[in-house]
Amino acid sequence: MNPKSNGNRRRATGRSRIAAAAAISAIATGALASVGIAGAATSVTPPNASGNFAFQTINDSHDPTFNQLLGINDFGVIAGYYGSGDKGHPNRGYVIAKGYAQSQFHNENYPHAAQTQVIGINSRGETVGFYVDAHGANHGFVKLGGRFQTVDFPTNDNAKPKVDQLLGVNDRGIAVGFYTDSKGQNHGFLENTANRHFSVVKVAGDNNVTASGINNLGDVAGFATNSAGNTEGFLRRAGGRVFHLNFPGASMTQAFGVNNGDEVVGTYTDGTGSSATTHGFIWSPGFGFATVDAPNGIGSTTLNGINDRGTVVGFYTDSSGNTDGLLAKSNQ
Repeated sequence: MNPKSNGNRRRATGRSRIAAAAAISAIATGALASVGIAGAATSVTPPNASGNFAFQTINDSHDPTFNQLLGINDFGVIAGYYGSGDKGHPNRGYVIAKGYAQSQFHNENYPHAAQTQVIGINSRGETVGFYVDAHGANHGFVKLGGRFQTVDFPTNDNAKPKVDQLLGVNDRGIAVGFYTDSKGQNHGFLENTANRHFSVVKVAGDNNVTASGINNLGDVAGFATNSAGNTEGFLRRAGGRVFHLNFPGASMTQAFGVNNGDEVVGTYTDGTGSSATTHGFIWSPGFGFATVDAPNGIGSTTLNGINDRGTVVGFYTDSSGNTDGLLAKSNQ
């Protein structure tokens, strides 16, 4: 049921310049020899493209200690939430209009839910995410025409309590997410929000699949467990080709968002345990990986969404231990 393209594959104009700049740096060190192909290995560190962005911290003042910005559409409208989920700090979803002043935060919470996270938004203003009910179960949702719909993958093999989440949606109303089975394994899926038709997202050679982003061509980004037992990102094109994404030298790579130029954003982890650090990345076919870290969150940056203008959203941990929402605009 993957949507088909009605034209040529588009490049995202903003990020293509970032990718080009990163590629020039990579060529200078010989790093480009083995990137762009699924699962390619290299010991050369990819370039750092952080300097190609202007960064802005955006937090809802209802809880400035914890904000995550998770999705952004082509009009610059952002989806996210505040609240860590700890006692007294429940997740509360919101959508932020461009301008990003406090007056432009609009609450969006599933009716009567204990907690809500708004994660994905398309250019029609439709949002997806998940909510937590009074029993602690997670349920996916989509908000269409101002009305919420619960979206749970149809299966009897559920975790207890149930875990269903929607993480992204494209302009054609195809949403992506995952559910967790009774053995604790994740299964990615697509849902057509118009006719409520579901299909499973599989990644050759991997299991424990989480589908986290989808573009208008039906290309899906996410992460999974590979045959070596490691967490790797992936980009699965609608035509079937899969790119297995492993940031060189990282102990874990997770892909979260993708735009119509197949530019993928996510996070990778250096090291393990107490010495582990988290960094944002951008990856694109033909250019490979580049690191993107917030200047106030080096070692603690996650990139979660990217639009076709190359504008990125995510979050980082600051020096006070707060989680701050992050907007990064290309300055190329």
